[in-house]
Amino acid sequence: MKKVDWNRTDLIDETAGVLLQQTPADKEKLKHERGVHMEESQQNRVKITKVEVNAAGQEQISKKQGVYITLSIPTLTSEDQHGFSQLQESLIHYLHDLHKDLKITAESKILVIGLGNKTITPDAIGPYTIDAMHKKQSELQEPKFILYAPGVTGQTGFETSDYIHALTEKIKPSLVIIIDALATSGSARLCRTIQLTDTGIHPGGGVGNHRKEISKEVLGVPVTAIGIPTVVEAPILIADAIDVAFRSIAAKIQEKGKPSGKLSVTNWTPVNEEVDLSKVEPIFGQWATWPTEDRRQLFEEVFSTHPERLMVTPKEVDFWLSQYAFLLGESLFKWIEQKQST
Repeated sequence: MKKVDWNRTDLIDETAGVLLQQTPADKEKLKHERGVHMEESQQNRVKITKVEVNAAGQEQISKKQGVYITLSIPTLTSEDQHGFSQLQESLIHYLHDLHKDLKITAESKILVIGLGNKTITPDAIGPYTIDAMHKKQSELQEPKFILYAPGVTGQTGFETSDYIHALTEKIKPSLVIIIDALATSGSARLCRTIQLTDTGIHPGGGVGNHRKEISKEVLGVPVTAIGIPTVVEAPILIADAIDVAFRSIAAKIQEKGKPSGKLSVTNWTPVNEEVDLSKVEPIFGQWATWPTEDRRQLFEEVFSTHPERLMVTPKEVDFWLSQYAFLLGESLFKWIEQKQST
């Protein structure tokens, strides 16, 4: 099968050069590449991936030079308050880490921009967060941030990057923070990951609707982007569901006749559990033993001729975004309070 990069993602650890599905040997090699340095760690339930890309690495993985940090809880649910609390704790920690060299005082102006279309729920995390922060800020004696949600180019007829540039020139902030929805190429990452980076952002990049860059090079001030993946392409979702089905059936076949098989109370088999997929080859054919990436490639090629390349979002995405809007707002207020007091 001819290898074609159909991958649409905004997450650094899902890009062609830093894929999550790499073998341990590949990951170890990446850690020692001159252009890309990657560190993986865990804080409570939060899985943390920190990727630093220099000029050489920018050429290797086609990602802009800078620091990228992803925080993820694979088992997070929309009602998991304990998990959201742990995510918030990690986010505040890495906001400090990302801005450790930036001096911010009580007089510093920080502009927070919430990108996205408020009328389209999966794209509304930016405006939702600005609304939550407005509510919080109205209860304070002194405002901590300058908050604005500019809408999208389709609503305003004006390029969002140009609008923010003009706003920055007028306000002259010490820091611009951009909040936006992202795309992922892994269904398990939907609404369970936060990515922050000092490289800025290309609005719409993950869904193929590229707009002008919003970055330090464009605005002339440091830019931090915070994103939540809320959409995934339909072929990815189909391939992941089939992968789970194959693994579940193979696991059942392996357990047949074993005493442990009688203890099973569910048909579900975790995706990362090691199973022998050759067990299902007589049922489904050779493609059942293909690597997950090859099956994704097959579905992407089949669906690429479809007039509408569908993007999928969780049905409870409105509740997810309400949770994240509160989490991001609270994290930013706690971070700035701690930053200004040091």
